[in-house]
Amino acid sequence: MLLRLPTTVSEAQECMAEGAVPIGGATLVWATWQRDGFPELAMSLRNLPEANAVEPEALGSAVVLHRIDDRVPEVLRRAAGSVGTGAVRRTATVGGNLVGSSLRCLLPAALVLDARATVLGPDRAYETDLGEVVAKRHLLLGLSWRTPAASGYHKQPAEAGGPPPLVVATAVHADDEGRHHLRVAVRDGYEVLGETTACDMDTGEVLDALERTDVGALPPAARDVVRRRVTDILGSVTGR
Repeated sequence: MLLRLPTTVSEAQECMAEGAVPIGGATLVWATWQRDGFPELAMSLRNLPEANAVEPEALGSAVVLHRIDDRVPEVLRRAAGSVGTGAVRRTATVGGNLVGSSLRCLLPAALVLDARATVLGPDRAYETDLGEVVAKRHLLLGLSWRTPAASGYHKQPAEAGGPPPLVVATAVHADDEGRHHLRVAVRDGYEVLGETTACDMDTGEVLDALERTDVGALPPAARDVVRRRVTDILGSVTGR
């Protein structure tokens, strides 16, 4: 297998045109390649500056999870810290987790940040939404977002090798007029749903509004966790 390490976007596009397979940190594909055979040409973005940002409002796709620290919002930092073991986090990348993994542990955090994705197409880099990235498995260059007023992340305890644990991510954002909006994302099994509601109201009214969304169709135990996490984050923002 020949591994290409582009240092510019144009070089990465040339690799794509040649059929190079993106490998991320290779934590998800190595065992499959050992069983089924290695591709002739692969590509890693680890030397591409655009894919290595760790900033308050941006994160590159080639960043390994253990590098995600308090420069980014709490919800994203805690999501990254909950993935696998320390050894996995030292090799697994943001892009591999969001695009290559069926668990997509970072996706709930990215959704509540209302993150936008920059992806690399055949002729240009462009911005799109996370739903398109996941559905079409684009080559991700990075994420960007606006800093929330507060954020939180909760993953239920689970045994290794068992069903995916419940994840609840939350964030409160202020718009240009100072009104607050709550974003909630839940991973239940392998499915991830996200909802948004105004939250400049009583906590009970916010919870009732969420119950009228797809959150209200979750199993009772999951809805109880959502209610607790929403109550906590609203309390941290408003002192309710």
